[in-house]
Amino acid sequence: MGTSTRRSRRLMALTAVAALATGLLAGCSSDSDNSSSNDNGGSAKGKTTLTIGTFGVFGYKQAGLYDEYMKLHPDINIKENVTTRTDVYWPKVLTRLQAGSGTDDIQAIEVGNITEAVQTQASKFVDLGKDADKSQWLDWKNAQATTKDGKLIGLGTDIGPMAICYRKDLFQKAGLPTDRTQLATMWKGDWAKYVDVGKQYMKKAPKGTKFVDSASSVYNAALGGASERYYDKGSDKVVWDTSDGVKKAWNVAMTVATSNMSAKLKQFDKPWDQGYANASFATVACPAWMIGYIEQKSGDSGKGNWDVAAAPTASNWGGSFLGVPTAGKHQKEAIALAKWLTAPEQQAKVFAKQASFPSTPSAYSSLKPAADTTAYFSNAPITQIFADSAKTIPSQYFGIKDQPINTAITDVGILQVEQKGKTPDQGWSAAKNEIKDVLGQ
Repeated sequence: MGTSTRRSRRLMALTAVAALATGLLAGCSSDSDNSSSNDNGGSAKGKTTLTIGTFGVFGYKQAGLYDEYMKLHPDINIKENVTTRTDVYWPKVLTRLQAGSGTDDIQAIEVGNITEAVQTQASKFVDLGKDADKSQWLDWKNAQATTKDGKLIGLGTDIGPMAICYRKDLFQKAGLPTDRTQLATMWKGDWAKYVDVGKQYMKKAPKGTKFVDSASSVYNAALGGASERYYDKGSDKVVWDTSDGVKKAWNVAMTVATSNMSAKLKQFDKPWDQGYANASFATVACPAWMIGYIEQKSGDSGKGNWDVAAAPTASNWGGSFLGVPTAGKHQKEAIALAKWLTAPEQQAKVFAKQASFPSTPSAYSSLKPAADTTAYFSNAPITQIFADSAKTIPSQYFGIKDQPINTAITDVGILQVEQKGKTPDQGWSAAKNEIKDVLGQ
């Protein structure tokens, strides 16, 4: 097949399928793939309007931060432009950066795209290291957004330490333990043990339910705890097909995909949202930012039925940055807002609203999830569970095409097996062909 034909097929496939956050999303709440705006300031007459481009739910509006900032700065009006999917959002941002126009004053950058931004778009972003106190953020978080010559192009928002969110009502009906500590012990140290619990669940699964939402969910969670992903850190060479982390994550995902324990739902699509509301799956690999999403989508019927247990291994899935494009018309004001939104105090407020875990360690000792969130998740010690994970997450290197490689594996390779009945070898081959297109091979 010719290169142009393969590239066209790849573009159609990746457009048709939502990207996971290889660490991928800060969350998602809109049902549309089109950009939408939330003008939080009413009339902008006589004010400077700052636009913020985001994907999914960053929690700033939900936590009242925009309103708070505008009250502190009466001359500022904030407008948030939301695109649901990062695989739609980021190409648009790249196009506008290259054109030197059309960018928002502040652009969110997902962790799967940060290396590409650092290596190919650094000149298009303001060096925030000149204005911000870099010691506020985790060193490894700063490092991800820093160029070789020391330019910091993004300020860290959240990180995605992992847990397992589970429906204890469904576990009880399946004859399994419901205690979070006991369950964490059962699958401690190995995602394959988590899958083994799934096999037990399916023996007496309540009618119409599955153990897990998707095989891709398990893949991303397992990969998030691996020391090696798709690129070799030293050489920056692509090693996805020989990576030990990828192989282990793929194998555990294939166990799920070829069994009866998966609801076979594509994350962040409408059927997945409905799966929460209908309690159609018992567990989901749950980074901190997903807490608010689950609460929103499961609704009142989920309150007190959801619980949170430690994940098999310390793992990170997701996390983002705020950058200020040099093409912006209000750079000074945008820098001030980006610094304020990502400061420890504001990150703690977002955590209190939707449990998005801060990248600013000084906030950890004071973190308190909202009382209704704590009650919703059966009074689980959410802060402690995620903090314990965050402390031992391995340092991971993200390559320039990390996100599209991940999308090819999850949304092409794994889905071929899980939804179309292909063999694991056929799924791997499909992912490999897709990745060749991604890499232009």
